[in-house]
Amino acid sequence: MIRRLILAAMVFGLTTAPSSLWSYDAGLAASYAQLFEPAVGAQTGKALHLMTAEVMVNKIKAGDPLILLDVRTPAEAQIFGGAVPGSLSIPLSALFQEQNLTRIPTDKAVIVLCKSGTRATAAGAALRHIGFDKVFILKGGFKALAAYLDPKTANTPPKTGSKH
Repeated sequence: MIRRLILAAMVFGLTTAPSSLWSYDAGLAASYAQLFEPAVGAQTGKALHLMTAEVMVNKIKAGDPLILLDVRTPAEAQIFGGAVPGSLSIPLSALFQEQNLTRIPTDKAVIVLCKSGTRATAAGAALRHIGFDKVFILKGGFKALAAYLDPKTANTPPKTGSKH
């Protein structure tokens, strides 16, 4: 009987408690609202700084200054990784440690990638949110790159005028 009364009191207290018991950081929410405000309809990919495999490959072929940032685990990156000079491999779980953030250049494009683009999207949005403006995300990750890149594509000159 006492257990039932205690349980009922707890349930009543949790369901009728003011919403102020749970709160969020309004300032942080407002900053994210500003970050994602342009992400509407067909403009979402551009607003999120998504880049297709074709655009990325053409930028690499053209010699555009860029860095690939692989956010997969060390075990994943050890077996299959990017070979672009200067590329970085920093797992998502360690990306926001100060010693790793200082490794990311701010003077050239940084293309964040992972296996499918999920981790890269999270990492890229968060990096842009903290001030890395030249961060782009490889749409579809290594999967999209592998689907796009074949011997013929790899050995043709870059297409000019490619957009994200």
